Amino acid sequence: MPDLLLELRSEEIPARLQRKAAGDLKKLLTDALVEAGLTYEGAREYWTPRRLTLDIRGLNTRSSDVREDIKGPATSAPEQAIQGFLRKAGLASISEAHVHSDPKKGDFYVAHVVKPGRPTEEIVAEVMPGIIRNFPWPKPMRSGAASAKPGSLRWVRPLQSIVCLFGPEHEETQVIPFEVDGIVAGNVTYGHRFHAPEAFTVRRFADYIEKLEKAKVVLDAERRKQIIASDAANIAFASGLELVEDEGLLEEVSGLVEWPQVLMGTFEEDYLAIPSEIIRLTIKTNQKCFVTRIQGEEGLSNKFILVSNIEAKDGGAEIIHGNGKVVRARLSDAKHFWTRDQGNLPDLQTLEASAAKFDLDLTKPLDQRMAKLDALNVTFHAKLGTQGERVARIQKLAAELAKVTGADPALVDRAVVLAKADLRTEAVGEFPELQGVMGRKYATLQGENPSVATAIEDHWKPNGPSDRVPDDKVAITVALADKLDTLVGFWAIDEKPTGSKDPYALRRAALGVIRMMLERKVRLPLATVVSDPDLLAFFHDRLKVYLRDLGARHDLIDAVLTPDADDLLMVARRVEALTAFITSEDGLNLLAGTKRATQLLAAEEKKGTAVAETVDPSLFKLDAEKALYVAVTEAASEARQAIAGEDFRVAMEALSKLRGPVDQFFADVLVNDEDPAVRANRLALLGQIRAATGTVADFSKIAG
Repeated sequence: MPDLLLELRSEEIPARLQRKAAGDLKKLLTDALVEAGLTYEGAREYWTPRRLTLDIRGLNTRSSDVREDIKGPATSAPEQAIQGFLRKAGLASISEAHVHSDPKKGDFYVAHVVKPGRPTEEIVAEVMPGIIRNFPWPKPMRSGAASAKPGSLRWVRPLQSIVCLFGPEHEETQVIPFEVDGIVAGNVTYGHRFHAPEAFTVRRFADYIEKLEKAKVVLDAERRKQIIASDAANIAFASGLELVEDEGLLEEVSGLVEWPQVLMGTFEEDYLAIPSEIIRLTIKTNQKCFVTRIQGEEGLSNKFILVSNIEAKDGGAEIIHGNGKVVRARLSDAKHFWTRDQGNLPDLQTLEASAAKFDLDLTKPLDQRMAKLDALNVTFHAKLGTQGERVARIQKLAAELAKVTGADPALVDRAVVLAKADLRTEAVGEFPELQGVMGRKYATLQGENPSVATAIEDHWKPNGPSDRVPDDKVAITVALADKLDTLVGFWAIDEKPTGSKDPYALRRAALGVIRMMLERKVRLPLATVVSDPDLLAFFHDRLKVYLRDLGARHDLIDAVLTPDADDLLMVARRVEALTAFITSEDGLNLLAGTKRATQLLAAEEKKGTAVAETVDPSLFKLDAEKALYVAVTEAASEARQAIAGEDFRVAMEALSKLRGPVDQFFADVLVNDEDPAVRANRLALLGQIRAATGTVADFSKIAG
């Protein structure tokens, strides 16, 4: 079956957009082909800094014929209705229609219309201009003479040429010509911008990719990544170094070059006195280069890896020199930031009031920065006040949380007042992603307690589902206080996440609180902090997601999680115990024995049947109800003791012993006795079963 080759070549496609754009092109075209009645065996997308390419294999040569039955009016309908039907169905006369009969509606006309299939070339030529014109670029631009006309093409950067070829694998292919703003699809493309700018013709994908390679273009982005990663590692190893891997940078750099050439640059060793995080970000952000370290060591070396798009005649000497010059200039700036941040601010006398407010020591650089942050009244949020006011709130909350976590309250307070100080440092001003990291370094330099320094860095964590959770008690306390203040504050001003929108990352903050509570075994009753029931429900939703991601069944989570549950660690422990227990023989017994009793009770309550407030043993008539009463009383007592000791499995084992008495009860006892008092008493006995098992979970919500 024939294949389709499509290439859209632009002046440039930003690296961050390439992968998604290629995927969008594939989906848009294949969806359009399928909708038109075509099928294909497979499709793969490719991208470089200058082109989006599709290779669609096994595509039909034409779409299938489509039969459509068009129902018409009754045979007795007036002529006007029949003529309207003929026009709609495209029939010349009513003799071309068929008569169908319906027992209720009588005879009516039906037109059996066959719409013939269309050639693939016609379909592609029809859909492609619209796909190109309406392509979902985030910020498209217009260019050239045609841009002055209404409805002119908007593309990420000027679209320069289109290749569109269709045909069998081993025979001649044909161009599918279509036109967009004067650009006509053909069989001509161009290679590397500098090494092979001349035009050349292509016939099919194999021919296309081979000629591109000769023209210094590696089409496959994954192969470009492999070349860069392998060559970078080898060059580093040859110098006794190892590459500091960076997947995000590798993805970006592979989108900047069509013919990757990996080289090694250098900078003066004096710059290694700067923290490695600053060096790495400086070189990555400004020059898109990788850093290296001495094999087996943590510290960075003064060699960096750069990726060029040009195979230079001088072996890359000039490229290395130019990159090195820029890197050194940037590192000089970074060293300046690092040095200035350790010095005194020039206006210390204006910071005394802020220093007194937070008990800061203005002889210490980080304390000065915190005082400056407060004195400047830097806004946290228009409705939630300044950063200084926020720190004061976190102070109070952290002092209470320290009683729960067991952290040293003095260290917690010190960590809180310094946690945001690095927002006023020049290093963080240049690299916001170093918040916390630089605070820890500056805190260590001025002799802060190690737990305080750790908490300054870790109070931002966990910053996502894969980020590490703080393990120092001071850090846990400050991180909890920071995230809880954020959540409580934004809920108070009604700035909650809606749908997919979460501009203040409140879902991430709630997940961070949950992970710290569960992974660090923090017994924090959220009701002491969270007074808004909507916010507690929000925590419940995030907890459900977290537990399901760990493999917990949704029905078991629902069985344990009550609307007022605020000890999330206990909820998780109950779910864990229930998950382990419910599939065992005892668990199945517990489920079966409980469900029958609770379902019958719920049905009677719904009907308004009277249920006694307490069980009266004197109303028992049969041995089975007496035995069940004794069994429930004993099981409930054992379960309460086990739950008090937080041993939920033992509690469930105690309750599972009710299976036999419950079965015997339903075999021998008619719950809906004619005597209203006896009936109400027996329903109250079932209520005791529900109450006893409800201390562990709501078994009515468990499937099975």
